[in-house]
Amino acid sequence: MQAIIGIDIGTTNTKAVAFTKEGKVLISANAGYQTFSEKNGYQELKASEILNAVVSVLKKILIDTKPLSEISGISFSCAMHSFMAVDSSGEPLTNIMTWADLRSAGEAAKLKNTEIGNQIYERCGTPIHAMSPLCKILWLKNNDPEIFSKASKFIGIKEYLWHQFFGKYQIDYSIASATGMFDIYDYTWSEQSLKVAGISSEKLSEPVEPTHIETVLTKKYKEEFEIDNIPFIIGSSDGCLANLGSNVIKDGETSLTIGTSGALRMTSSKPKHDPQQRIFNYILTKNLYVSGGAMNNGAVVVQWYINNFLSQSSSQEKNFSEKMKMIDDVNAGCDGLIFLPYLFGERAPIWDANAKAVFFGISPKHQEKHFLRSIIEGISFSMYQIGVSLEETIGPIKKIYASGGFIQSKTWLQIIADVFNKEVNVLSVSDASAIGAAIIGMKAVGMIKEFDEVTKTFIIEEKFFPNEKNNKVYKETIKKFTSLYNKLKDEF
Repeated sequence: MQAIIGIDIGTTNTKAVAFTKEGKVLISANAGYQTFSEKNGYQELKASEILNAVVSVLKKILIDTKPLSEISGISFSCAMHSFMAVDSSGEPLTNIMTWADLRSAGEAAKLKNTEIGNQIYERCGTPIHAMSPLCKILWLKNNDPEIFSKASKFIGIKEYLWHQFFGKYQIDYSIASATGMFDIYDYTWSEQSLKVAGISSEKLSEPVEPTHIETVLTKKYKEEFEIDNIPFIIGSSDGCLANLGSNVIKDGETSLTIGTSGALRMTSSKPKHDPQQRIFNYILTKNLYVSGGAMNNGAVVVQWYINNFLSQSSSQEKNFSEKMKMIDDVNAGCDGLIFLPYLFGERAPIWDANAKAVFFGISPKHQEKHFLRSIIEGISFSMYQIGVSLEETIGPIKKIYASGGFIQSKTWLQIIADVFNKEVNVLSVSDASAIGAAIIGMKAVGMIKEFDEVTKTFIIEEKFFPNEKNNKVYKETIKKFTSLYNKLKDEF
Protein backbone atom coordinates (compact mmCIF):
# COMPACT_ATOMS: atom_id res chain seq x y z
CA MET A 1 0.00 0.00 0.00
CA GLN A 2 1.32 3.43 -0.98
CA ALA A 3 0.99 6.46 1.28
CA ILE A 4 2.04 10.09 1.34
CA ILE A 5 3.10 11.82 4.52
CA GLY A 6 1.37 15.18 4.92
CA ILE A 7 2.93 17.58 7.43
CA ASP A 8 1.09 20.70 8.62
CA ILE A 9 3.33 23.25 10.36
CA GLY A 10 1.23 25.59 12.46
CA THR A 11 2.01 28.37 14.94
CA THR A 12 1.42 26.23 18.04
CA ASN A 13 2.07 22.68 16.82
CA THR A 14 3.06 20.49 13.89
CA LYS A 15 0.82 17.62 12.81
CA ALA A 16 1.67 14.80 10.43
CA VAL A 17 -0.34 12.00 8.85
CA ALA A 18 0.45 9.04 6.62
CA PHE A 19 -2.47 9.08 4.19
CA THR A 20 -3.52 6.73 1.37
CA LYS A 21 -5.37 7.57 -1.84
CA GLU A 22 -8.21 5.40 -0.51
CA GLY A 23 -8.77 8.16 2.06
CA LYS A 24 -7.33 6.36 5.07
CA VAL A 25 -5.08 7.84 7.76
CA LEU A 26 -2.62 5.12 8.72
CA ILE A 27 -0.60 6.94 11.36
CA SER A 28 -0.60 10.42 12.87
CA ALA A 29 1.74 12.36 15.12
CA ASN A 30 2.08 15.86 16.52
CA ALA A 31 4.46 18.03 18.50
CA GLY A 32 3.81 21.40 20.13
CA TYR A 33 5.80 24.54 20.85
CA GLN A 34 5.22 27.88 22.49
CA THR A 35 4.65 31.29 20.98
CA PHE A 36 5.99 34.10 23.13
CA SER A 37 5.59 37.83 23.41
CA GLU A 38 8.40 40.09 24.63
CA LYS A 39 6.30 43.22 24.18
CA ASN A 40 2.69 44.09 23.60
CA GLY A 41 1.76 43.25 20.01
CA TYR A 42 4.67 40.85 19.52
CA GLN A 43 3.98 37.19 18.70
CA GLU A 44 7.08 35.14 17.98
CA LEU A 45 8.40 31.61 17.56
CA LYS A 46 11.90 30.19 17.75
CA ALA A 47 13.04 28.63 14.47
CA SER A 48 14.98 25.88 16.25
CA GLU A 49 11.89 24.72 18.15
CA ILE A 50 9.83 24.40 14.98
CA LEU A 51 12.65 22.57 13.22
CA ASN A 52 12.92 20.11 16.13
CA ALA A 53 9.16 19.53 16.11
CA VAL A 54 9.01 18.86 12.35
CA VAL A 55 11.98 16.50 12.52
CA SER A 56 10.48 14.59 15.46
CA VAL A 57 7.04 14.03 13.89
CA LEU A 58 8.54 13.07 10.54
CA LYS A 59 10.88 10.54 12.13
CA LYS A 60 8.02 9.06 14.14
CA ILE A 61 5.78 8.71 11.07
CA LEU A 62 8.58 7.17 9.02
CA ILE A 63 9.27 4.58 11.72
CA ASP A 64 5.62 3.78 12.48
CA THR A 65 4.55 3.37 8.84
CA LYS A 66 7.36 0.97 7.85
CA PRO A 67 5.32 -2.18 8.65
CA LEU A 68 2.16 -0.74 7.07
CA SER A 69 2.98 1.03 3.85
CA GLU A 70 5.50 2.26 1.31
CA ILE A 71 6.06 6.02 1.59
CA SER A 72 5.84 7.59 -1.86
CA GLY A 73 6.44 11.19 -0.80
CA ILE A 74 6.51 13.78 1.97
CA SER A 75 4.48 16.95 1.43
CA PHE A 76 4.13 20.17 3.42
CA SER A 77 1.45 22.55 4.60
CA CYS A 78 2.47 25.63 6.57
CA ALA A 79 1.00 28.64 8.33
CA MET A 80 1.03 31.83 6.29
CA HIS A 81 2.47 35.31 6.95
CA SER A 82 5.48 34.24 9.02
CA PHE A 83 8.64 36.32 8.70
CA MET A 84 12.28 36.19 9.79
CA ALA A 85 15.63 37.52 8.64
CA VAL A 86 18.63 35.21 8.14
CA ASP A 87 22.30 35.88 7.45
CA SER A 88 24.40 34.60 4.55
CA SER A 89 24.91 31.21 6.25
CA GLY A 90 21.17 30.77 6.89
CA GLU A 91 21.39 31.52 10.61
CA PRO A 92 18.43 33.45 12.07
CA LEU A 93 19.00 37.12 12.80
CA THR A 94 15.52 37.41 14.32
CA ASN A 95 12.90 35.19 15.82
CA ILE A 96 9.95 34.26 13.60
CA MET A 97 7.14 36.81 13.61
CA THR A 98 3.82 34.97 13.26
CA TRP A 99 0.64 36.10 11.50
CA ALA A 100 -0.57 37.44 14.88
CA ASP A 101 2.37 39.83 15.32
CA LEU A 102 0.98 43.37 15.17
CA ARG A 103 4.10 45.50 15.59
CA SER A 104 3.92 46.69 11.97
CA ALA A 105 0.40 48.12 12.37
CA GLY A 106 1.73 51.65 11.86
CA GLU A 107 3.43 50.74 8.60
CA ALA A 108 0.25 49.00 7.42
CA ALA A 109 -1.90 52.02 8.30
CA LYS A 110 0.34 54.36 6.27
CA LEU A 111 0.23 52.10 3.20
CA LYS A 112 -3.43 51.04 3.30
CA ASN A 113 -5.80 52.91 0.97
CA THR A 114 -2.97 54.76 -0.77
CA GLU A 115 -2.81 54.49 -4.55
CA ILE A 116 0.13 52.07 -4.46
CA GLY A 117 -1.40 50.17 -1.53
CA ASN A 118 -4.58 49.62 -3.53
CA GLN A 119 -2.56 48.46 -6.53
CA ILE A 120 -0.59 46.01 -4.37
CA TYR A 121 -3.80 44.54 -2.94
CA GLU A 122 -5.29 44.12 -6.41
CA ARG A 123 -2.23 42.41 -7.90
CA CYS A 124 -0.99 40.49 -4.84
CA GLY A 125 -4.27 39.47 -3.21
CA THR A 126 -3.24 40.09 0.41
CA PRO A 127 -5.03 42.88 2.31
CA ILE A 128 -2.66 45.55 3.63
CA HIS A 129 -2.32 44.58 7.29
CA ALA A 130 0.30 44.03 9.97
CA MET A 131 0.09 40.26 9.35
CA SER A 132 1.78 40.50 5.95
CA PRO A 133 5.54 40.03 5.51
CA LEU A 134 5.54 43.17 3.34
CA CYS A 135 4.58 45.29 6.36
CA LYS A 136 6.95 43.35 8.63
CA ILE A 137 9.88 44.12 6.30
CA LEU A 138 8.90 47.79 6.43
CA TRP A 139 8.84 47.65 10.24
CA LEU A 140 12.28 46.03 10.37
CA LYS A 141 13.71 48.61 7.98
CA ASN A 142 12.29 51.45 10.06
CA ASN A 143 13.03 50.07 13.52
CA ASP A 144 16.12 47.89 13.22
CA PRO A 145 18.11 49.10 10.22
CA GLU A 146 21.20 47.21 11.38
CA ILE A 147 19.47 43.81 11.15
CA PHE A 148 17.73 44.90 7.95
CA SER A 149 21.07 45.66 6.31
CA LYS A 150 22.72 42.48 7.61
CA ALA A 151 19.94 40.22 6.31
CA SER A 152 20.82 38.01 3.38
CA LYS A 153 17.25 36.74 3.01
CA PHE A 154 13.78 37.53 4.33
CA ILE A 155 11.92 34.21 4.65
CA GLY A 156 9.14 32.33 6.44
CA ILE A 157 8.85 29.11 8.42
CA LYS A 158 8.67 26.68 5.50
CA GLU A 159 11.53 28.35 3.64
CA TYR A 160 13.74 28.05 6.72
CA LEU A 161 12.98 24.32 7.00
CA TRP A 162 13.38 23.77 3.25
CA HIS A 163 16.80 25.42 3.35
CA GLN A 164 17.80 23.24 6.30
CA PHE A 165 16.74 20.10 4.43
CA PHE A 166 17.94 20.94 0.90
CA GLY A 167 20.23 23.97 1.09
CA LYS A 168 17.87 25.93 -1.21
CA TYR A 169 15.71 28.99 -0.63
CA GLN A 170 12.44 28.16 -2.38
CA ILE A 171 8.89 29.25 -1.66
CA ASP A 172 5.67 27.75 -3.03
CA TYR A 173 3.25 29.99 -4.90
CA SER A 174 0.67 29.67 -2.12
CA ILE A 175 2.84 30.87 0.76
CA ALA A 176 4.28 33.54 -1.57
CA SER A 177 0.76 34.76 -2.40
CA ALA A 178 0.21 35.53 1.30
CA THR A 179 3.25 37.81 1.61
CA GLY A 180 1.79 40.91 -0.06
CA MET A 181 4.76 40.82 -2.44
CA PHE A 182 3.79 38.17 -5.03
CA ASP A 183 1.83 38.90 -8.21
CA ILE A 184 -0.88 36.23 -8.19
CA TYR A 185 -1.56 36.70 -11.90
CA ASP A 186 2.01 36.56 -13.22
CA TYR A 187 3.48 34.25 -10.52
CA THR A 188 6.45 36.55 -9.95
CA TRP A 189 7.61 38.89 -7.19
CA SER A 190 5.81 42.21 -7.53
CA GLU A 191 8.02 45.12 -8.56
CA GLN A 192 5.63 47.53 -6.81
CA SER A 193 5.90 45.67 -3.51
CA LEU A 194 9.66 45.33 -3.78
CA LYS A 195 9.98 49.05 -4.36
CA VAL A 196 7.84 49.81 -1.30
CA ALA A 197 9.84 47.34 0.82
CA GLY A 198 13.14 48.75 -0.43
CA ILE A 199 14.55 45.36 -1.41
CA SER A 200 15.37 43.35 -4.53
CA SER A 201 13.97 39.93 -5.39
CA GLU A 202 17.38 38.44 -4.48
CA LYS A 203 16.45 39.03 -0.84
CA LEU A 204 13.50 36.63 -1.27
CA SER A 205 13.24 32.94 -2.11
CA GLU A 206 12.74 31.44 -5.57
CA PRO A 207 8.99 30.95 -6.24
CA VAL A 208 8.05 27.38 -7.33
CA GLU A 209 4.81 25.53 -8.00
CA PRO A 210 3.18 23.70 -5.05
CA THR A 211 3.94 20.38 -6.77
CA HIS A 212 7.68 21.15 -6.87
CA ILE A 213 9.84 18.21 -5.74
CA GLU A 214 13.29 17.93 -4.17
CA THR A 215 14.97 14.59 -3.40
CA VAL A 216 18.57 15.30 -2.41
CA LEU A 217 18.64 15.99 1.33
CA THR A 218 21.60 17.65 3.00
CA LYS A 219 23.98 15.15 4.57
CA LYS A 220 22.76 15.92 8.09
CA TYR A 221 19.10 15.18 7.36
CA LYS A 222 19.76 12.26 5.07
CA GLU A 223 21.39 10.60 8.08
CA GLU A 224 18.74 11.91 10.49
CA PHE A 225 15.79 10.50 8.52
CA GLU A 226 17.61 7.43 7.19
CA ILE A 227 15.92 7.77 3.81
CA ASP A 228 17.19 8.13 0.28
CA ASN A 229 15.53 9.61 -2.84
CA ILE A 230 12.03 9.91 -1.35
CA PRO A 231 10.34 12.92 -3.04
CA PHE A 232 9.77 15.92 -0.80
CA ILE A 233 6.92 18.04 -2.18
CA ILE A 234 6.98 21.70 -1.18
CA GLY A 235 3.18 21.84 -0.97
CA SER A 236 0.99 24.83 -0.23
CA SER A 237 -0.37 26.94 2.65
CA ASP A 238 -2.47 25.68 5.54
CA GLY A 239 -5.61 27.62 4.68
CA CYS A 240 -5.64 26.60 1.03
CA LEU A 241 -4.87 22.98 1.87
CA ALA A 242 -7.61 22.94 4.50
CA ASN A 243 -10.05 23.57 1.64
CA LEU A 244 -8.55 20.72 -0.38
CA GLY A 245 -8.43 18.43 2.66
CA SER A 246 -12.09 19.21 3.39
CA ASN A 247 -13.15 18.60 -0.25
CA VAL A 248 -14.23 22.24 -0.59
CA ILE A 249 -13.25 22.89 -4.19
CA LYS A 250 -16.65 23.35 -5.90
CA ASP A 251 -18.55 26.62 -6.42
CA GLY A 252 -20.61 27.66 -3.42
CA GLU A 253 -19.00 25.21 -1.04
CA THR A 254 -17.33 26.95 1.87
CA SER A 255 -14.78 25.84 4.42
CA LEU A 256 -15.21 27.19 7.94
CA THR A 257 -12.32 26.52 10.31
CA ILE A 258 -12.05 27.58 13.93
CA GLY A 259 -8.98 26.60 15.88
CA THR A 260 -6.72 29.06 17.66
CA SER A 261 -7.76 31.54 14.98
CA GLY A 262 -10.46 31.10 12.35
CA ALA A 263 -11.12 31.38 8.62
CA LEU A 264 -13.87 31.16 6.04
CA ARG A 265 -12.81 30.24 2.50
CA MET A 266 -14.19 29.48 -0.97
CA THR A 267 -12.32 27.93 -3.91
CA SER A 268 -12.56 29.27 -7.46
CA SER A 269 -10.73 29.08 -10.78
CA LYS A 270 -9.56 32.69 -10.64
CA PRO A 271 -9.03 35.47 -8.08
CA LYS A 272 -12.01 37.62 -7.12
CA HIS A 273 -11.20 41.28 -6.54
CA ASP A 274 -13.05 42.97 -3.66
CA PRO A 275 -13.06 46.79 -4.05
CA GLN A 276 -13.51 47.08 -0.27
CA GLN A 277 -10.38 44.95 0.34
CA ARG A 278 -12.14 42.70 2.86
CA ILE A 279 -11.05 39.31 1.51
CA PHE A 280 -7.81 37.65 0.46
CA ASN A 281 -7.02 35.76 -2.75
CA TYR A 282 -4.38 33.04 -2.30
CA ILE A 283 -3.07 30.44 -4.73
CA LEU A 284 -3.79 26.75 -4.06
CA THR A 285 -2.46 25.60 -7.43
CA LYS A 286 -2.01 27.44 -10.73
CA ASN A 287 -5.62 26.64 -11.63
CA LEU A 288 -7.26 27.05 -8.22
CA TYR A 289 -7.47 30.10 -5.96
CA VAL A 290 -8.82 30.30 -2.42
CA SER A 291 -10.67 33.48 -1.45
CA GLY A 292 -11.81 34.35 2.02
CA GLY A 293 -10.98 35.95 5.30
CA ALA A 294 -8.99 34.89 8.36
CA MET A 295 -9.55 36.24 11.85
CA ASN A 296 -7.19 36.42 14.82
CA ASN A 297 -9.78 35.61 17.45
CA GLY A 298 -10.95 32.01 17.43
CA ALA A 299 -10.85 29.46 20.24
CA VAL A 300 -7.85 31.31 21.71
CA VAL A 301 -10.38 33.81 23.10
CA VAL A 302 -12.48 31.03 24.64
CA GLN A 303 -9.37 29.54 26.24
CA TRP A 304 -8.37 32.99 27.55
CA TYR A 305 -11.74 33.31 29.30
CA ILE A 306 -11.60 29.79 30.73
CA ASN A 307 -8.01 30.19 31.93
CA ASN A 308 -8.53 33.56 33.58
CA PHE A 309 -12.10 33.53 34.85
CA LEU A 310 -13.30 29.93 35.29
CA SER A 311 -12.04 27.17 37.57
CA GLN A 312 -9.54 24.80 35.98
CA SER A 313 -9.27 21.04 35.61
CA SER A 314 -5.97 19.25 35.07
CA SER A 315 -6.30 18.77 31.30
CA GLN A 316 -6.72 21.82 29.05
CA GLU A 317 -8.57 19.76 26.42
CA LYS A 318 -10.87 18.22 29.06
CA ASN A 319 -11.36 21.63 30.63
CA PHE A 320 -12.42 23.10 27.28
CA SER A 321 -14.96 20.32 26.68
CA GLU A 322 -16.39 20.54 30.19
CA LYS A 323 -16.79 24.31 30.15
CA MET A 324 -18.40 24.30 26.71
CA LYS A 325 -21.28 22.25 28.16
CA MET A 326 -22.18 25.28 30.29
CA ILE A 327 -23.59 27.16 27.32
CA ASP A 328 -26.12 24.53 26.26
CA ASP A 329 -29.00 25.99 28.28
CA VAL A 330 -28.33 29.67 27.49
CA ASN A 331 -30.76 31.25 25.05
CA ALA A 332 -29.61 32.42 21.63
CA GLY A 333 -28.56 36.04 21.99
CA CYS A 334 -27.45 35.54 25.61
CA ASP A 335 -30.34 37.63 26.97
CA GLY A 336 -28.86 40.80 25.48
CA LEU A 337 -25.17 40.23 26.27
CA ILE A 338 -22.95 40.93 23.25
CA PHE A 339 -19.21 40.36 22.93
CA LEU A 340 -16.86 42.00 20.43
CA PRO A 341 -14.16 39.31 20.20
CA TYR A 342 -11.19 41.48 19.18
CA LEU A 343 -8.87 40.41 22.01
CA PHE A 344 -5.86 40.27 19.68
CA GLY A 345 -6.81 43.06 17.27
CA GLU A 346 -8.44 41.71 14.12
CA ARG A 347 -7.87 40.77 10.53
CA ALA A 348 -11.02 39.96 8.55
CA PRO A 349 -13.61 41.29 8.39
CA ILE A 350 -12.63 44.67 9.91
CA TRP A 351 -8.81 44.64 9.31
CA ASP A 352 -8.20 46.72 12.43
CA ALA A 353 -5.06 45.91 14.41
CA ASN A 354 -6.17 48.38 17.12
CA ALA A 355 -9.56 46.79 17.78
CA LYS A 356 -10.29 45.66 21.36
CA ALA A 357 -12.59 43.11 22.99
CA VAL A 358 -15.77 44.41 24.63
CA PHE A 359 -18.63 42.95 26.67
CA PHE A 360 -21.80 45.02 26.14
CA GLY A 361 -25.23 44.87 27.75
CA ILE A 362 -24.26 43.29 31.09
CA SER A 363 -27.16 43.00 33.53
CA PRO A 364 -27.69 41.27 36.93
CA LYS A 365 -29.15 38.17 35.29
CA HIS A 366 -25.94 37.36 33.43
CA GLN A 367 -23.84 34.50 34.82
CA GLU A 368 -20.50 33.05 33.76
CA LYS A 369 -22.26 30.75 31.29
CA HIS A 370 -23.78 33.80 29.54
CA PHE A 371 -20.35 35.37 29.20
CA LEU A 372 -18.93 32.16 27.74
CA ARG A 373 -21.75 31.80 25.24
CA SER A 374 -21.51 35.46 24.25
CA ILE A 375 -17.84 34.85 23.41
CA ILE A 376 -18.82 31.89 21.20
CA GLU A 377 -21.53 33.96 19.53
CA GLY A 378 -19.21 36.96 19.03
CA ILE A 379 -16.64 34.79 17.25
CA SER A 380 -19.44 33.31 15.13
CA PHE A 381 -20.78 36.78 14.25
CA SER A 382 -17.32 37.82 13.03
CA MET A 383 -17.22 34.69 10.90
CA TYR A 384 -20.66 35.56 9.50
CA GLN A 385 -19.42 39.03 8.52
CA ILE A 386 -16.61 37.38 6.54
CA GLY A 387 -19.31 35.27 4.87
CA VAL A 388 -21.18 38.41 3.84
CA SER A 389 -17.96 39.75 2.26
CA LEU A 390 -17.51 36.51 0.34
CA GLU A 391 -21.08 36.37 -0.90
CA GLU A 392 -20.95 39.99 -2.08
CA THR A 393 -17.68 39.36 -3.93
CA ILE A 394 -17.95 35.78 -5.20
CA GLY A 395 -21.48 34.42 -4.84
CA PRO A 396 -23.81 32.62 -2.44
CA ILE A 397 -22.63 30.18 0.20
CA LYS A 398 -24.47 26.92 -0.43
CA LYS A 399 -23.01 24.56 2.14
CA ILE A 400 -20.53 24.97 4.97
CA TYR A 401 -17.91 22.34 5.78
CA ALA A 402 -16.62 22.72 9.32
CA SER A 403 -13.19 21.76 10.64
CA GLY A 404 -10.87 22.66 13.49
CA GLY A 405 -10.94 22.10 17.22
CA PHE A 406 -14.33 23.79 17.66
CA ILE A 407 -16.15 20.81 16.11
CA GLN A 408 -15.78 19.09 19.50
CA SER A 409 -18.76 21.24 20.54
CA LYS A 410 -22.08 20.35 18.91
CA THR A 411 -23.58 23.47 20.46
CA TRP A 412 -21.04 25.68 18.69
CA LEU A 413 -21.70 23.88 15.38
CA GLN A 414 -25.42 24.51 15.85
CA ILE A 415 -24.75 28.19 16.58
CA ILE A 416 -22.86 28.43 13.26
CA ALA A 417 -25.80 26.82 11.41
CA ASP A 418 -28.24 29.22 13.12
CA VAL A 419 -26.13 32.35 12.55
CA PHE A 420 -25.50 31.61 8.85
CA ASN A 421 -28.90 30.01 8.27
CA LYS A 422 -27.04 27.31 6.31
CA GLU A 423 -26.46 23.59 6.49
CA VAL A 424 -23.20 22.77 8.28
CA ASN A 425 -21.37 19.52 7.48
CA VAL A 426 -18.69 17.82 9.54
CA LEU A 427 -16.49 15.48 7.51
CA SER A 428 -14.96 12.24 8.72
CA VAL A 429 -11.46 13.60 8.03
CA SER A 430 -9.46 15.39 10.69
CA ASP A 431 -6.27 17.45 10.30
CA ALA A 432 -7.60 18.85 7.00
CA SER A 433 -4.44 20.83 6.19
CA ALA A 434 -2.13 17.83 6.67
CA ILE A 435 -4.46 15.70 4.54
CA GLY A 436 -4.58 18.45 1.91
CA ALA A 437 -0.78 18.41 1.86
CA ALA A 438 -0.83 14.64 1.32
CA ILE A 439 -3.33 14.98 -1.55
CA ILE A 440 -1.30 17.61 -3.38
CA GLY A 441 1.73 15.38 -2.82
CA MET A 442 -0.11 12.48 -4.47
CA LYS A 443 -0.71 14.59 -7.55
CA ALA A 444 2.93 15.71 -7.62
CA VAL A 445 4.29 12.14 -7.63
CA GLY A 446 1.66 10.80 -10.06
CA MET A 447 -0.38 8.68 -7.63
CA ILE A 448 -3.52 10.53 -8.80
CA LYS A 449 -4.42 12.72 -11.78
CA GLU A 450 -7.31 14.62 -10.20
CA PHE A 451 -7.94 15.62 -6.60
CA ASP A 452 -11.42 14.08 -6.50
CA GLU A 453 -9.93 10.61 -6.89
CA VAL A 454 -9.20 10.97 -3.16
CA THR A 455 -11.74 13.50 -1.93
CA LYS A 456 -14.70 11.48 -3.24
CA THR A 457 -13.91 8.94 -0.49
CA PHE A 458 -14.61 11.49 2.27
CA ILE A 459 -17.73 10.84 4.33
CA ILE A 460 -19.95 13.43 6.04
CA GLU A 461 -20.20 12.30 9.66
CA GLU A 462 -22.74 14.80 10.90
CA LYS A 463 -25.03 17.55 9.61
CA PHE A 464 -26.45 20.56 11.44
CA PHE A 465 -29.50 22.41 10.14
CA PRO A 466 -30.48 25.98 11.06
CA ASN A 467 -33.12 26.73 13.69
CA GLU A 468 -35.42 29.42 12.26
CA LYS A 469 -36.28 30.91 15.66
CA ASN A 470 -32.63 31.28 16.64
CA ASN A 471 -31.74 32.70 13.23
CA LYS A 472 -34.24 35.52 13.75
CA VAL A 473 -32.64 36.36 17.09
CA TYR A 474 -29.18 36.34 15.57
CA LYS A 475 -30.15 38.59 12.67
CA GLU A 476 -31.11 41.32 15.12
CA THR A 477 -28.12 40.70 17.39
CA ILE A 478 -25.67 40.91 14.47
CA LYS A 479 -27.05 44.36 13.60
CA LYS A 480 -26.21 45.55 17.13
CA PHE A 481 -22.84 43.75 17.01
CA THR A 482 -21.90 45.59 13.79
CA SER A 483 -23.19 48.91 15.09
CA LEU A 484 -21.17 48.57 18.32
CA TYR A 485 -17.88 48.19 16.48
CA ASN A 486 -18.63 51.12 14.17
CA LYS A 487 -19.39 53.34 17.18
CA LEU A 488 -16.33 52.28 19.17
CA LYS A 489 -13.61 51.90 16.52
CA ASP A 490 -12.37 55.49 16.85
CA GLU A 491 -12.04 54.99 20.62
CA PHE A 492 -9.81 51.92 20.05
